[in-house]
Amino acid sequence: MTSEEHYQRLEKMYSRASINDLYRPTMKVADGHAEIIMPVNDAFFHSANAIHGSVYFKILDDAACFAAWTKEDEFFIVTACFTTYITRPVWEGSLRAVGKIANQSKSQFIVEAIAYDDANRVVAQGNGIVMRGRARLSTLDHYMQ
Repeated sequence: MTSEEHYQRLEKMYSRASINDLYRPTMKVADGHAEIIMPVNDAFFHSANAIHGSVYFKILDDAACFAAWTKEDEFFIVTACFTTYITRPVWEGSLRAVGKIANQSKSQFIVEAIAYDDANRVVAQGNGIVMRGRARLSTLDHYMQ
């Protein structure tokens, strides 16, 4: 399989995940890089009418994980730890997160991501460690179809 075919499968797998029926994100991946755009929905708001921290975490973690996944075509990747820094509230428009690999070893990746609002201001950042899990991508319908 070529890198391009792997990237296309990753994008399809991401879009088919049930959780994304709620968030409606779109994702593009390239070598060591992932970009996700997610429309803001008031269903994501906490009581002060801005996005809840879990949404920032999700988009940052997803972008960082899928950046690592561009280098892994055999196993499912899981998050071992991830720290999120929220710097600005968002209550409208969309979020865009860009993830990349900071470092990698045989079994794990150190990853980071930055999220932006529609004015291209940094609204959150995150970093963490993701690693190869036990599940093989070849056993996952969302990846193989």
